[in-house]
Amino acid sequence: MKGCLLLLDIGNSGAKWLVIDEGEVSGAGRLETGIIPESMGGRLQNATVLIASVAAPGLQRELSDKLASKGAVVWFAHTRAALDGLVNSYANPERMGVDRWLAMLAARRRLNGRFCVVDAGSALTIDLVAASGEHEGGFIIPGTALMERALFADTKRVRDRVTGAISILPGRSTAEAVSHGLLLAQAGAVNLALEGAGEKGEAPGLLLCGGGMQQLAEVLSCEYMLTPRLVFEGLLRQAELERPELLGPHKVSSALFVND
Repeated sequence: MKGCLLLLDIGNSGAKWLVIDEGEVSGAGRLETGIIPESMGGRLQNATVLIASVAAPGLQRELSDKLASKGAVVWFAHTRAALDGLVNSYANPERMGVDRWLAMLAARRRLNGRFCVVDAGSALTIDLVAASGEHEGGFIIPGTALMERALFADTKRVRDRVTGAISILPGRSTAEAVSHGLLLAQAGAVNLALEGAGEKGEAPGLLLCGGGMQQLAEVLSCEYMLTPRLVFEGLLRQAELERPELLGPHKVSSALFVND
């Protein structure tokens, strides 16, 4: 009996999951990494589980064993030196987070020319890729939540929070000044990275993903494409190329997400 296809994107602050049944997305959400096997319940029987994970190796092994014990076939994506025309710039490719790699792998199928992928998650990552597929390099910056925790780490004062929309206008309270300032820093980093890239060649197309993409998109001064499932799309693409037999029974491909 064929089970579902479960995709997992495991980051530093939890996991995103997505279930595909009969070639269509039937569910998605977020949860703590440690409770994935129990939370998925009977869905795991005869399921195929594709995983992109930046968690510690020990946690990955533990999760794999638990998923397999519930009847699932488990496959982990890994960062490569080159795949599908995308060429890694790292001397040790495995040192690049697989989520960044997969996002670029998916982005290369969406855009023919030079592009930039910005993932606004617990960290803000910015990666530039030439039209030839060569990774030009990237930037990793703390996300807004990490910045906020660092800012208030040494103070015992109660932190007020902004209740309305956050902008990049000057704040008129400490809470606004902090929240607006954090967003200003993120947007400024992206704009500056794109400006620098434009000075060295073709202006890159911009793709945004990650939990903070919408908030960031609203204050950027450039055109962009919102791609909320870019890592999942790359995960499916790598499985298509390296383990096509895993996807065959599910009648699905990475093209499923192109119109997101």
